[in-house]
Amino acid sequence: MTDYGEEQRNELEALESIYPDSFTVLSENPASFTITMTSDPGEDDETVQTTLKFTYVEKYPDEPPLYEIFSQENLEDSDVKSILALLEQQAEENQGMVMIFTLVTAVQEKLNEIVDQIKNRREEEKRRKEKEAEEAEKVQFHGTPVTIESFLSWKANFEIEMSELRRKRQKEEDMSGKNKLTGKKLFETDHNLDTSDIKFLEEAGNNVEVDESLFQDMDDLELDEDDPDFDPVGLGSDED
Repeated sequence: MTDYGEEQRNELEALESIYPDSFTVLSENPASFTITMTSDPGEDDETVQTTLKFTYVEKYPDEPPLYEIFSQENLEDSDVKSILALLEQQAEENQGMVMIFTLVTAVQEKLNEIVDQIKNRREEEKRRKEKEAEEAEKVQFHGTPVTIESFLSWKANFEIEMSELRRKRQKEEDMSGKNKLTGKKLFETDHNLDTSDIKFLEEAGNNVEVDESLFQDMDDLELDEDDPDFDPVGLGSDED
């Protein structure tokens, strides 16, 4: 008959000697304790840490112990789930044997993997942002590629805008035409225009200035005698 209590006490003594700085007893009946594990330093000396809580059941090690993540640092939810799945797998594989050291060792290795994954995730995130920046730059300098669908959509919108613009211009021209008076209407509405030229001449009187240089060298003009308006007599009388 298996003495479960003896096996459990022997394992506790071994664990306390293996993990003197991270092993803490929480209770003795049932035996419950924690072990804290820290990963190796990763990039920028960053580490992840977890504290596992174990509780012996009456028939341990023929039955797996109870376990849970008591606390953790720098772990994401997905990392926590991964660690719990690992504990479940190791507990099933080692059932019937004392297994705490095996479980803790497996989790320790997992923490080191997580640190490396954090580095890989950061590098991947950096590459993703760089790619997004490159794509944004391409769009800025090269524009959006034109497809048949996008061109037809642009053309329809352009025609609508041009039609609206022509309508506005026509309306403005129509309004301008209504407000603009013809020459006839100007005379009909403003009778002062009828006598404006006569009034101007009366006011000027004999003060109208004539540029005599415009009439010099009249003898040098070549006049066409065949012109029905040509009057040599009139020319002679002018010279007198």
